Amino acid sequence: MIRVAILSFWHVHAKDYARLAVEHADTEIVAVWDEIPDRGLEKAEEYGVPFYSDLGELLRNSEIDAVIVVTPTNMHQEVMIAAAKAGKHIFTEKVVATTTKACNEILAVVEQTGVKLVVSLPRLYMGFTQAAHKVIRDGSLGTVTTVRIRLAHNGALRTEKNPDGALPAHFFHLEQTGGGALMDLGCHPMYLTRLFLGLPESVSASFGYITGREVEDSAVATLRYPSGALGIIEAGFVNSYSQFDIEIQGTEGSLLYTRTDDQLRIRSAKMEAEGAPGWHVVTDLPKLPSPFEQWVSHIQNGTWAKENIDLARDLTRLMEASTLSACSGAAVKLTDLSE
Repeated sequence: MIRVAILSFWHVHAKDYARLAVEHADTEIVAVWDEIPDRGLEKAEEYGVPFYSDLGELLRNSEIDAVIVVTPTNMHQEVMIAAAKAGKHIFTEKVVATTTKACNEILAVVEQTGVKLVVSLPRLYMGFTQAAHKVIRDGSLGTVTTVRIRLAHNGALRTEKNPDGALPAHFFHLEQTGGGALMDLGCHPMYLTRLFLGLPESVSASFGYITGREVEDSAVATLRYPSGALGIIEAGFVNSYSQFDIEIQGTEGSLLYTRTDDQLRIRSAKMEAEGAPGWHVVTDLPKLPSPFEQWVSHIQNGTWAKENIDLARDLTRLMEASTLSACSGAAVKLTDLSE
């Protein structure tokens, strides 16, 4: 049994990761720490485990094997480095850090200590992603020219039910989050675009502030590639109806996915030449184990989550470049980022 401590309930997904730890046959929650003691005490009582007010004391406990890090993003570096040095395996919410330099420092300590790290990048492993990636690799779309992915919800909109918006107030605190709609929701389209197209040469981003919060509640980032291909990432906290759409265009075909009907569709000149004209629904959706399940497996088998960590590192690079671009109004080359 892997004995897990939850480090903070700051993030909205903390409860989801706690549920995964409770439901998984090979993990159990044994402790809670939180930078806000009252919140941590309440959650520790809910799960029937001890609360630690001192993170160092928790990390020194040899009966704790692993930690789930769901702290404010600006605490990731301090908390994860301390956990790794204490020999605790780490599952963490994205992003690893808001700068490439901080991310690399965390990953260097993780590699030195040999603890198993997995970053929650859940849409990487879903069936529609794996199927779309296969379609790109087998050449059905020809040369990919454009990837456009949009993810949005209404979490910043003030309603009668939620006068301050459905998201917690601290999600709009720039120092804690490092950013808003792009840093949170935009991570998913960003790492998917990175999977489909690789790393771009440069990134341009624009942020919108519809509700007047400290962080952006609407954002667009454009990734430019040496081939001429473009990646377009759109994210928002101010949309009345939740949206998740993928559009991949190539010289010989198109691929579309929408969460509205949860169907992946393809139309390809290659397929039409083989006697299959029109749009087709892709039914082979090879879903992979979730990030949490992969983390448990890596701990048990002593293996290394190389692809997950590489993509998480690149996600941080892309997010840092986007933030710098939105602030400066100019495109940012990835080679210009401080390592």
